[in-house]
Formats: sequence, C-alpha cells, structure tokens
Amino acid sequence: MKLNRNLEQIKNRQSNGNEKVIQIVREILSDVKENGDAAVRKYIEKFDGYKGGKLLVTEDEVKQAVSRVGLDFMRILERAAAEITAFHKKQILKPWQIKKPNGAVLGQIIRPLQRVALYVPGGTAVYPSTVLMNSIPARLAGVPEIVIFTPVKGDGCVADVILAAAKVAGIKTIYKIGGAQAVAAAAYGTETIGKVDKIVGPGNSYVAAAKRLVYGQVDIDMIAGPSEILIIADETANPKYIAAGLMSQAEHDKQASCILVATSEKVIKETELELAKQIQKLRRGEIIRESLENYGAAVLVTDLDRAFEISNSIAPEHLEILTRNPILMLDKVQNAGSIFCGEYTPEPLGDYMSGTNHVLPTGGTARFYSPLGVYDFVKFSSYSCFPREALAEYKDDVCKFAELEGLGAHAGSIKVRFE
Repeated sequence: MKLNRNLEQIKNRQSNGNEKVIQIVREILSDVKENGDAAVRKYIEKFDGYKGGKLLVTEDEVKQAVSRVGLDFMRILERAAAEITAFHKKQILKPWQIKKPNGAVLGQIIRPLQRVALYVPGGTAVYPSTVLMNSIPARLAGVPEIVIFTPVKGDGCVADVILAAAKVAGIKTIYKIGGAQAVAAAAYGTETIGKVDKIVGPGNSYVAAAKRLVYGQVDIDMIAGPSEILIIADETANPKYIAAGLMSQAEHDKQASCILVATSEKVIKETELELAKQIQKLRRGEIIRESLENYGAAVLVTDLDRAFEISNSIAPEHLEILTRNPILMLDKVQNAGSIFCGEYTPEPLGDYMSGTNHVLPTGGTARFYSPLGVYDFVKFSSYSCFPREALAEYKDDVCKFAELEGLGAHAGSIKVRFE
C-alpha cells in the first residue's frame, strides 16, 4: 500500500459538514431556543426514534448497566480514572497576590465554571474513555455540576459502558438527548434543562456545527475535525510499529490523516509492506484503506531537523517520535497536540490509560490550541486595591493618558478623588 498523497491536500482536507448541514442546525437551534422541551422531544423522535419517554437516566438504569459490564471493566475504568487524575492534578492553578511598598495590592483569583455539559456520542461510536477525559479535569477544576448529553435509539437505552464510565466519574445527571438539539438545550436551556457555561466532547458534523454556532452564548472546548497522526522515524524505527500506529488512527474515519516522515527510504518501503499485511486482519479494514489512500503520506527527508520542520508546519493532533533517544527530540517540537516518545509509547496508550488527555486540537490548530485540561474549566479575575497615597503616585500619568485618548470622564474619575 503506497503512501504518496500530497501534504497540502491533506492539510486542506474538509473536516466538517457543508452549508446544508449548517442550515439544518440553525433551524434546530432556533426552534429549541424558542420552544424548549417540545422542540427537543420533536427532534429526538425524528432523528433517533425515541418517543415520549423520560429524558433523564434513572439510578436503576445506571445500577443495571454497572452490573452488566462486570467487575473487570469497572476495574479498568477505575484504573484509567486514577491515571488521568494523577496527570491532571499537576495542571491545577493557584491564585496569586502581590503587595507593593506603597500599599497597593494586586492579584488574580481563579473560579471554576459552575455547570458544564459533556456531549458523548451514542450512535456508531461509543466512547466511555471520553467521559473520563472530559469530566476528570472539570472535577479537578472544581466544577460543581457536570451533566451528560448522549443520544439513544428507539429503545431509550444509553450504552452500558457510557453509564459505567459516568458512575466512575461521579456524574449523575445524564440526558437521553443527542445531536444539535442537545447542544441547543445545553446552550439555551429549556423548561427542564438548565443552560450551561461550557460544552465539551466530540460529535458528528451536526454536533460540531451546532457547537460552532452557539460559541459565544457558551464556551466550547474546540472545533474537532478528523483524527490525525504524524510519525517521525529514523533508520532504527520498526516498520511493524509504524504501520500499526498509522492504522490506529486511520480506523477512526475515512478522512483521518496518517503521515510518516522518515530519514530512511528502507523504513518507508517496509512500512508500506506492513500496511498491506496488517490491514488484512482488521475489522475496519475498508475504512483504514480509504483513509490511507486519500489522506496517507510518506515523506523522505535528509535529516531529523527537516522532519520536525515538516511536523511543526502540519501541527498534528498526535505525534509519535520513533528515533534514537526520542525524549531528547522534544526541544524540536513546536506544534503538536500530544507527543508519544519511543516504540513502547503507542498513541492508543494515551487514548485510554497513560493519563494524558485525548481531547486534542486537530486541523493544524495545535499551533494555538492545547489539549483539554483543568485550565479549560476555570476562569480568572484580576483585582487591585489602592490606598489614597498609592493612587496619588499614579494620578497625573493616568489623567494625562486618559486625556490623550480623549476620555475626559476617565481622567475626571481620578481627579475628583483629590479635589
């Protein structure tokens, strides 16, 4: 299987929907904003086939789901939660204060968001790991109320693994609502659903479009596109591992991008042979094949400096470094969502168990976005407290500054205190 697509074509691939999707989503958002619960029920019946049932998951449903998934899966969830917690605890920020010799006090306070919605897919894709990755940083930030929105089918049942993950995450409020109508209910609120401060979590093109359109009314995590991986390899890299790593992302989506940048032509050729061999054993082989054919690439470079230059220009969601002493290569990384160093740190480890977050910037946005973290669920307020004597030291300069900008009332607010 040849990896020879043009890099610019990969970077410019479309990630979300079209104008028709956006128009449909606009209508749904407007309807839910105006008609609340009635509109929500109309759309979950229309799109999901769920008629007239309860919108909230009951405690009994959660208990039954936990029983069905079994003790071993609950153990795995608990272990993953512990690893995610340990990593994200390091992100907790502290308020600070400075006291000046003139008696002025300045500082910054940090406050958690009060109510956050986590969107969890429930159609062809079911990701209990996403429940943990989104909720644990929010909990560590001190968010008092986290709610889940997830679609159901006609039977009104949420996937057992999602309910089990919610149990581990301590989330008790779970709405059987998906799609753009879920985003609308979370952003605007309805008669029975309280509006939130932020919406996080992945979804289909309708969910992504809805999140984009409600941004400003509420905050969102990011606009996520198809999955991406870029692997930098030298002559020591194992082609078996490279091929497996590329396919681990290709199986997500036909638009997933999988790029190998290598200093060895031999490694590239052997990786292509491994792709053809390994794909035969995989259930999602057709998706993988289409992804690799449309958005797969192999680039031969003269040295690792050039390899990292290409990687930084692409700003991949996932970056695997398969070189000698990979940890020493971190200084060369400028833009990447999450970095995996060495042949025994495959990307799927980060998806589930290492502790790093798998909610990551895509489509080149790692140039300015970061992985989801505790810092995404807090806000900052600055404060200052000046005694009269301290204000006196600044008054003339502040007044002159204000008058230069033509803001006489600003200057007057200072002067009046010294008349």
